[in-house]
Amino acid sequence: MVNETPQQLYTRLNNGISMPLLGLGVYDMYGKDAEQAVTWALEIGYRLIDTASMYRNEAEIGNSIRQSRVPRSDIFLTTKVNNRNQGYDQTLRAFEESQKKLDAGHIDLYLLHWPLKATRRDTWKALERLYLEKQVRAIGVANYLEPFLEELAGYAEVVPAVDQVEFSPYLYLQNLLQQCQERQIVLQAYTPLLRGRRLNDPPLLALADKYGKTPAQIILRWALQHGVSTIPKSANRARLEENFGVFDFSIDAGDMARLDGLDEGLRVVDDPMELL
Repeated sequence: MVNETPQQLYTRLNNGISMPLLGLGVYDMYGKDAEQAVTWALEIGYRLIDTASMYRNEAEIGNSIRQSRVPRSDIFLTTKVNNRNQGYDQTLRAFEESQKKLDAGHIDLYLLHWPLKATRRDTWKALERLYLEKQVRAIGVANYLEPFLEELAGYAEVVPAVDQVEFSPYLYLQNLLQQCQERQIVLQAYTPLLRGRRLNDPPLLALADKYGKTPAQIILRWALQHGVSTIPKSANRARLEENFGVFDFSIDAGDMARLDGLDEGLRVVDDPMELL
């Protein structure tokens, strides 16, 4: 279920907690740049911040959250277990380390970052323990395409709340989206703007002109209307404001179908299927 306000869209996860659909991803941001981006984002109205142990900026993200005037209860914070820390005991220790670095009171969502064949089962079992012991509000996975979700369903006691994958109109994973919807898993899109590689595509430019919006805003609104959470990255305040300016319009059904039709299987990040 998706609820929209003039400032934000929220979805309810399968365990009942609320999560903003639009957030800020902080991959490849470091030091003061990372802190400043989160500070600006929270000022603008972002309430979902997505980091990871692998990004090496958890301490900076935590600093910004603690220093913000936004109540901690209004902020949804995600981090992820690093690939080198996967495994049952290693994951439990990695979670404690992330908590210390973030120093943000609690972690809202903890994700298994990549489905490494040798360790993904034990890592998921550790996440389940953290969740069942109420050390984290929700758990989920990242880079889990259909075969990984099917495998996980065979041994999981807790259905993941979120599956974070690369997703855009140019990588429209319709079958995965349908599978997640059927299992009450929120699909979350990283790299939704393809690092700028298709922002000058004529069909996208035409829709941007029609709606009086930028190509980036069209892509983000498309994802939100599919019920997909999306976490575009930017450390530029003007871009942060642009990416957040998607709550004052909607894309009609015909144009949504046109955007769906832009799919070309374009990836800008590694293909998780290579991990099978």
